[in-house]
Amino acid sequence: MQEKIPEFLEQKLLENYGEKLKKEIIEGYRKERKVTLRINTLKNNIEKIKQKLKENGITYKEITWYKDALIIENAKENRIKELEIYKNGEIYLQSLSSMIPPLVLDPKQNENILDMAAAPGGKTTEIAAISQNEAMITACEKNEIRYQRLKYNIEKQGARVNILKQDARKLDEYFSFDKILLDAPCTGSGTDNIFTEKFTKELIGRSVKTQEELLKKAIQILKLNGEIIYSTCSILKEENEEIIGKILEKGIAEIVPIDEKQFNRSRITSSKQ
Repeated sequence: MQEKIPEFLEQKLLENYGEKLKKEIIEGYRKERKVTLRINTLKNNIEKIKQKLKENGITYKEITWYKDALIIENAKENRIKELEIYKNGEIYLQSLSSMIPPLVLDPKQNENILDMAAAPGGKTTEIAAISQNEAMITACEKNEIRYQRLKYNIEKQGARVNILKQDARKLDEYFSFDKILLDAPCTGSGTDNIFTEKFTKELIGRSVKTQEELLKKAIQILKLNGEIIYSTCSILKEENEEIIGKILEKGIAEIVPIDEKQFNRSRITSSKQ
């Protein structure tokens, strides 16, 4: 990948992280990423899926921090999509980083959970799988096309979810949730979205406005002592630390630390043949 990094992004990375880390981030943008997937335990068990991969000559590595996740070593996405286990919704193509927020959310039986910006449904269906379809999950998506995609993925994976075609910012305050996942719409500055025409300075401002409004609503409809997981696929502080900082200044929420080391990307087991 040889696309040019936008100059304004380089400047922001320098301001946010310094020269050394900026260079490492830019190198990361250009690295080829392995295909990763999540085994859908609502439809099959882990060992049977591994056997199916083996039968198809596909090798993988396991992740110690999530037994349902695999890194594919010798196949691209198109090859995986040809498999019956993909077509049947027994596996779901998903980045490792996107698997982390539902794990931190730690959904339990009978908990009332909201996924505020749910499409295309990877995290929503992961929440359902972790809770073995025993949590009460509501998923919101305002865009018609993305809503239909969300609905399709949820049905394909056999997840029990109440799907609302609605802007989560406009949810009535009679709603009340034990836990909320706010995987907020963002610039995607941590992804190859930076090489598209959509990635502009103006997108940052629009994203921040939406993120602030969604987080404000999340706090309004969260039960006392409930938990919100806030995540983005952006690496800009405007969309992360600064958003959270504004909420903390108001004294209406507090940060609960997590063990970041448990999600270290180097913690993988040896390849299975």
